[in-house]
Formats: sequence, structure tokens, C-alpha cells
Amino acid sequence: MSDLLTLFKTFQRVVETGSFTAVATEFNTSQPTISRQIAALEERVGALLFQRTTRALAVTEDGRVLYEQARQTLDSVQQALGSVGRQRLAPTGLLRLACPVVFGRLHVVPRLPAFLARHPGVTIDLVMNDGFTDLVEEGIDLAIRIGAIIDPSLIARRIGLTRRVTVASPAYLAAHGTPAEPADLVRHDCIVYARLATGNRWEFSGRDGPVSVTVSGRYRVNNSEGVREGVLAGLGIGVVPVWHFTDEIASGRLAVILADFEPKPLPTQAVYPSRRFLAPKVRAMIDFLAHEFELDPRLSSYGLDQ
Repeated sequence: MSDLLTLFKTFQRVVETGSFTAVATEFNTSQPTISRQIAALEERVGALLFQRTTRALAVTEDGRVLYEQARQTLDSVQQALGSVGRQRLAPTGLLRLACPVVFGRLHVVPRLPAFLARHPGVTIDLVMNDGFTDLVEEGIDLAIRIGAIIDPSLIARRIGLTRRVTVASPAYLAAHGTPAEPADLVRHDCIVYARLATGNRWEFSGRDGPVSVTVSGRYRVNNSEGVREGVLAGLGIGVVPVWHFTDEIASGRLAVILADFEPKPLPTQAVYPSRRFLAPKVRAMIDFLAHEFELDPRLSSYGLDQ
């Protein structure tokens, strides 16, 4: 059984890294050793797990099925070991964490030293990507996502609140004027974030109810970092989460406009694949981030009337 668990662990990391050599370095062994272990597992299950070429290593359909089962098995073993004795409060192992680019840079990475100091047995592999990564296929243990989660195969726990504001640089407003209501946006350059669920339709909450306006502009971008820098550069008006910025609004580098028409807040969620057991390392990170975000007014409802 222990031999099979070793093979599962090797297989899991090869899938997640896409490289025999990378796993050999991680496990302090040789590439041929990793290759032999994968061959032994293929012989044991009677199926080809990888398609190998000189340039790429692709997981087969059988490999994807086995990968999920192997992860569940390893998680179950870790859960069993962690349920007794001192291991119960000692999360260990590699935690693959995914989050949006700006959110990760500003609000996750600066908090990681405290988490790692508290949990010396955990190693972090941070994947910063604005796309909706397939958690199972990419081997992600936990993801931070903004907005509703509709995938029934995922479990979500709210760990914060994302408020959004409409902003522009003083230079842009001086050159083009300041819109008084959302309808005025059709006459402005608006920065369109390609990954926004509603596309170029911006939705606001006003005194008389919801307001929707279709915007356009000469700058469109598929990356949250690009939205942030575009607004600061004066390329147009943007609707952005308040956590996109540190002191740019308070210092006057950016101006909040349409303050009476704030977009609807979105939940900030910790998301993970549905499994019977939740690994201690994942639970520890969720609890840590929830606590960290709770009293930060940029990341929660702290100080707001609900």
C-alpha cells in the first residue's frame, strides 16, 4: 500500500507540474527514477497515463480520471493522519493556491509570510491568473474568486466582500468632463474589462433602482492589472474593485465618480473541488484569509451598513 501511495504522489505532482524533471528536482531524485515510477503505475493500472513527445507531456483521459482518484486518496490519508495526535493541528504539504493577479499581488502575497510562519510544514505554489482555472485539471487545491460560483462541482465559502467604484484620473476628467449619471458614460472612453461577466454592460444601483448602460472605449483589456494601470494612465473611466488600489484614491491620483450609483458588491469566495475530506492545509488557508480580510474595509463589509 505504501508503494502505491508513493506512486500516486509522484503521479500527482507530474500531472500538476507537467514535467518529470521538475518532480525529480522537487523530490531530490533523478528524472529516470520518476519515469520508472510512472511506468510502474501505468503497468499496475493497465493504462497509458501520459502521451509523451519530445516537446510536451499530455495527460490522457485515463490519466485525468486516475489523477482525481489519486488526489482523493492522498487527501484522505492526510486527513486520517491529521485527525489524531499532534498532526491534527499541523497542516503540511504543498498547497496550490490560485487567485486574480492584482488581488494576489496586493492582498495575498503580503500576507503569506504570516501564514507560512504559523504553518512551517506548508509550502505555497501561488498561481495568479484572471481566468477561471479548472481546479481539478490544473491541480489547484484552493482558489480565490470574485462573484457567484455556479459550478456544482465546486464548494465555495465567502471570505470577504468586493465593493466596486467608478474611477478616472483627474487628467482624463479635466479633458473630457465628469459624468453626472451612468447614462453619460456612453459619451466617454470607458475601459472594458474583457473578463467581466456582463461584458461591456455596466450595472449600477441608484436611488431609483438598478441602472444598466452599455459602454465602449478605445482600450479593452483581459487582465485586471491592465485595467488598473489603464485608469491610472488616463486611458478612460473604469469600474474597479476598491481593493485594486492602495492610496491612489486618497492621494488624489484617482477620483471616484458616480458615487450615488455604486455597482452591486460581489462576494469574495474561497473555492475548492468537492471532496469528502478537506485537507488541513486547505482549511488552514481558508480560515487564515477569512480572518485577515474580515477587518480590512477594502476586502470586507467592515464599517458598512448591511
